[in-house]
Amino acid sequence: MVTLKINNVPVTVEEGTTILNAAAKAGVSIPTLCFLKDLNEIGACRVCVVEIKGKEKLVTACNNVVKEGMEILTNSPKVRNTRKINVELILSQHDCMCATCVRSGNCSLQTLANDLGIYDIPYERDVVDTPWNQEFPLIRDSKKCIKCMRCVQICDKVQKLHIWDVQNTGARTTVDVAGNVSIEDSDCSLCGQCITHCPVGALKERNDVPKIYDVLADPNKVTVVQVAPAVRTAWAEAFNLPPELATEGRMVAALK
Repeated sequence: MVTLKINNVPVTVEEGTTILNAAAKAGVSIPTLCFLKDLNEIGACRVCVVEIKGKEKLVTACNNVVKEGMEILTNSPKVRNTRKINVELILSQHDCMCATCVRSGNCSLQTLANDLGIYDIPYERDVVDTPWNQEFPLIRDSKKCIKCMRCVQICDKVQKLHIWDVQNTGARTTVDVAGNVSIEDSDCSLCGQCITHCPVGALKERNDVPKIYDVLADPNKVTVVQVAPAVRTAWAEAFNLPPELATEGRMVAALK
């Protein structure tokens, strides 16, 4: 076991525990953007930086382990200032049209910027827009990508499809379809895991709701609904219904 202090509070955790997990055990929340447990612990976003007493440089909490006698500060002036600068730099390469974003109100970057009191971006804006087939069921908006690599890791390590990869280097680094092919020519199975794990609105599904409304309003068409298994388990979330009430019968009644 390792004993340390986090924000002056003694904490005892198992050896090999990351600073992020040790802080969570102590009830201290450290913000993250790119972190996915056991999948993406690369410190790419630099948002989870913390200060260790006696060390000049800040360290990322997601991929650094605790050591005996450590004294960690998660919200010191140095940490707050650095964290704010890092998020401002991310925003300088991000399309901040939040009101028309599919993730508005449910966006990790938006929440973090609000928590840090960011109301202006002091750096030059450099937002890259690359073309994408808007008719494909999976839509990627390069203007919103924050290069967190979550989509790469979830596709490589869980789905085993290797659709996404890192392109270019330095300030031009981005994520795109691997193998220099279009998304239509890739092996994408449209599982939606990259959309689910994207912390912003860079990945989304094509919106067919307007087409559905047009069909429902057409008196000359008979509408037939085919429901995927995932819908049967997730549809009630929008209505805050507990699982025991999310029955197939209620779903059919709602569709009618």
